[in-house]
Amino acid sequence: MALPDHLAGAGLRGVAPHLPLPPKLLREMSANNMITVQGKQLRLRLFPREPHGIPADWMDLNILYEDDFSLVVNKPAGVEIHPSVKGQRGTLANAVAAYYETTGQAVKVRPMHRLDKDTTGPVLFAKNEFAQAVFERALRDKEVDREYIAIAEGVMQKNKDKIDLPIGQDRGHSTRRRVSETGESALTYYNVDERFRDHTLVRLTLGTGRTHQIRVHLSAIGHPIAGDGMYGGGRRYIQRQALHGEKLSWAHPWTGDKQSVRAPLPDDMIWAINELRKGR
Repeated sequence: MALPDHLAGAGLRGVAPHLPLPPKLLREMSANNMITVQGKQLRLRLFPREPHGIPADWMDLNILYEDDFSLVVNKPAGVEIHPSVKGQRGTLANAVAAYYETTGQAVKVRPMHRLDKDTTGPVLFAKNEFAQAVFERALRDKEVDREYIAIAEGVMQKNKDKIDLPIGQDRGHSTRRRVSETGESALTYYNVDERFRDHTLVRLTLGTGRTHQIRVHLSAIGHPIAGDGMYGGGRRYIQRQALHGEKLSWAHPWTGDKQSVRAPLPDDMIWAINELRKGR
């Protein structure tokens, strides 16, 4: 990569092209004396002390994985990942700030992706700018894999299929999405796991990451998610959309080793599945 004169003068011209760092981050690290060359050794200061960047609110957290680069938290239902309006508190990001504070970690809170408020499952946080840059690139390149499980209404006939329908904003509802010819391309893959009398347990992966994608796609093919009132799901068995992020896989930002976590099904989905099995 081309470097500014001050970076070339610091002896980085020969090693910079081999660093997995975006040019902007490389410039910032050099300007803050976080990257130096000493003979044949390259020294990176990847873990500077930082403010959390968000007020701390205590909440019991189910931590699925943690190292010096990343944190993965199992998000409960009813909690937003980060504030959506100024001054909002009680989000998962606020709780992670409290966790960092109580464990003595001077780390900025950096959630890397979203889950809807009432969707449960693992959320990945980056612990430094380097990890954030690597994760952002991996998300753009679809190298972070997320697998979901949902209870869909009706009996799905195909054992597996893909839903390839564009999604746009519903002009009549500020937060609702809908299938629209003028929307953004959206691709969802599903595999049927178990069929009940009038519901289907289905596992899903995403080819794209549109807002409400799984909820919109399943509703569009006539199988809304149980409990998802916004998209046509009834609440006989569960009071929120029965959608759970079951597995998250990513490459370690430094070593490149494949890592993954599984989040256990929440109690309300376990209860609903058991009730559906009784009604076969």
